[in-house]
Amino acid sequence: MQIGYVNIFVSNLESAISFYRDKLKLLLESASPDHGYASFSGGTVRLGIAVPGEDHANLIGRHTGIGFRVRDLDSEFARLSALGVHFTMPPTRQPWGGVMAMISDPDANVFYLDQLPPTESQLHD
Repeated sequence: MQIGYVNIFVSNLESAISFYRDKLKLLLESASPDHGYASFSGGTVRLGIAVPGEDHANLIGRHTGIGFRVRDLDSEFARLSALGVHFTMPPTRQPWGGVMAMISDPDANVFYLDQLPPTESQLHD
């Protein structure tokens, strides 16, 4: 068994697609506005964005626990900040040797941005 996808819940599909595609530079694989769903390539795991029904609106605007790996977090911080992406935590050196920041999407869903330590990042290239 493998993880195939994770879903993030959003209030507006079009706005979310713009954020994930145009700002985070994820590759949009499919979008179905009629079904309130879109899918992005995330390497071996897909990232889905979904508009929940009214009875599940409480799923929007949460800490997702999802991390995006980047090669150079300082460069990504500068690029994303210039695009108006909200950082809930700036790049900060971590006890495990890497650098981590946290961002939020337009619906206040929070994600990690991680730059692995040099020895680990070389293993994952």
